[in-house]
Amino acid sequence: MTDLDAMTLREAYDNQLKAWAPDPLPAGVTVERDGPLVRVLGLDHGGFLTYRDLDGLTGAALDALIARQVELFRARGESVEWKLHGHDEPADLPDRLRAAGFVPQERETVVIGPVAPLAATLPVTPEGVRLREVTARADLERIAAMEEEVWGESRGHLIEGLGREIAADPQSITVVVAEAGETVVSAGWVRYVAGTGFATLWGGSTLAQWRRRGIYRALVGYRAWLAAQRGRTLLQVDASEDSRPILERLGLVPVTTTTPYIYTP
Repeated sequence: MTDLDAMTLREAYDNQLKAWAPDPLPAGVTVERDGPLVRVLGLDHGGFLTYRDLDGLTGAALDALIARQVELFRARGESVEWKLHGHDEPADLPDRLRAAGFVPQERETVVIGPVAPLAATLPVTPEGVRLREVTARADLERIAAMEEEVWGESRGHLIEGLGREIAADPQSITVVVAEAGETVVSAGWVRYVAGTGFATLWGGSTLAQWRRRGIYRALVGYRAWLAAQRGRTLLQVDASEDSRPILERLGLVPVTTTTPYIYTP
C-alpha cells in the first residue's frame, strides 16, 4: 500500500475507533465525558481514557484535565489507562502525563487492513489443533490460565470482562480458542465495533511450545472470516513487536503507534 493509503486508513481509525467505548455497555460499566476525554469506568482492569483529539488543549488547561483524572481515580482507588497515540497532540503530552504520575507501558503498533483477502478462505490449522468459538465461563477460565502461563502474571480480569461483554451482546464479540486435545494453546477475540466498518482483534497469546506453527495466523484468518460474515470491511489490531511482522505479511498496514500510560493510586 502507498503512504496515502496508510493516511486514509489512519483517518478512518481516528474517526471511527479512536474514541471507542463499549456499545452496548456491559453490566457495571459506565461512560462519562470530561471535555474531549471519553472516560470508561467499571472495567475489570481499571478505568480507561481515550479521545478523538484534545480540542487543542495545551499548557495549564491540559494539565488541569490530566489532574482531574488523577484525582478521580485516586479517590476511587483504581488504576486507569490513558491511551496515547503516536500522532496525538500536543507533542509534550507524554511529558505532562509522566509528570502527573502516569507510567508508560510497552508501545504497540496500530495496524489496519482489508477483511476480504483474509476472509476469502478458511484458515488451515496445524495437525491436531482445532479452532472453536466459546462463550462458557469454564472456557474463559481456561483462556485466562493459558495467558497466565504465557505472561507469568494474573489474567483473571479476562474471565469477568469477556463474560460481561458476551452477556451484554453476544453478537458484538466472538471469542475463539485454539485447542490441542484438552489444552488451550492460544486464544483471541474479535469485536465488531458498532456503527463502523471495523472489526478489532485482541488476544493471540500462544503457549511457547506451540509458536511458529501458524496458529496465530489461523486465528487471524478465522476472525477475519467472522468479520466478513457481519459486513465488516477493515481489521484493526494493536500489534506487539512479535505479531506486527505476521500481520504486515497478511496485508495490514502500520498507521500509528499506541502506548498505554497507567496511573496507579
